[in-house]
Amino acid sequence: LSLKTRLEMSETVMENNKGRGVIIEHVGAPCYNDAVELVKHADKVGVDAISSLAPNFYFSFTDDEIVDYYRKIASYTDKPLIVYVTAHIKSNVVALVNRLMEIPTVIGLKYTLPDYFLMRKLCEVNGGDINIINGPDEMLICGLIMGAQGCIGSTYNVMPDWFVAEYNAAMAGDWETARQWQYKINRVIDVLLRYSENGAIKGVKAAMTCKGFDMGNAVYPSKVYSAEELASLKKELSDLGIAFDN
Repeated sequence: LSLKTRLEMSETVMENNKGRGVIIEHVGAPCYNDAVELVKHADKVGVDAISSLAPNFYFSFTDDEIVDYYRKIASYTDKPLIVYVTAHIKSNVVALVNRLMEIPTVIGLKYTLPDYFLMRKLCEVNGGDINIINGPDEMLICGLIMGAQGCIGSTYNVMPDWFVAEYNAAMAGDWETARQWQYKINRVIDVLLRYSENGAIKGVKAAMTCKGFDMGNAVYPSKVYSAEELASLKKELSDLGIAFDN
C-alpha cells in the first residue's frame, strides 16, 4: 500500500473508533523513511500503541541492525512499541528479544512462528514482564496455553465471535471447549487459504465483501474474484456456519 493510503487508513480508523477500543497501528514499511512518517503520524492521531516488522520482511538483518531500527522507531514517540518475531530472524531469538526489551518503550512482541517451545522461552524474558501476542490464527490455542496474553490475525475479521469464544473458554480454563472452537475455526481457515492460493489476505477480503463490507480487491497484481467465485466462497463458508446478512 502507498504511504498516502496508509495515512488515510490510520485517520479513518481513529475517526470511526471514537475511543471505543485500544488501537495498535503497524508502521513497518519496506522503506525506512515511510516507517518514520507512519510512526510520527500515528503519534499525532493518538493511537494507543505501535508495532512494526523490521524495514523489509524479505531481508534478514543482523541483530545489531534490528535493535538499531527499533531504537530509532521508538525515538519518534513515547507510545508502547510491539516488535515482531518472524522466521527471518536467523540468530538466537531469546538473546535478541532480551536486547529489544531494554528499549524503554518496548512492551512485547507479536509471535508469528509455529514453535511454541520457543514462545514459552520468550514468555519468561524480562522476568516474565513481557506481552506476547500470538500470530498464527490456526494455532491460537497453542499460544494461549503456552502463555500468550492476546492474539492478532487476519481471519479474525471473518469470525470475530468465534475467536472471542475460544479466547474466553481458554481464559476460563475450559480447554476442551477452546479446542473445539479452534477446530471449527481451522475448517474456515482452510477454505480461505484455498481461495487465496498464497496466504489468506485475498480470501479474507473476498469473504468480508460477501458479508457486506466493501473491501475492494487485494493490491495488484492479486487476482480479482469473479461473481461466481464469490458465490462459491460464500456458500462454502455458510456451510461451515459463517453468518451472512445477504
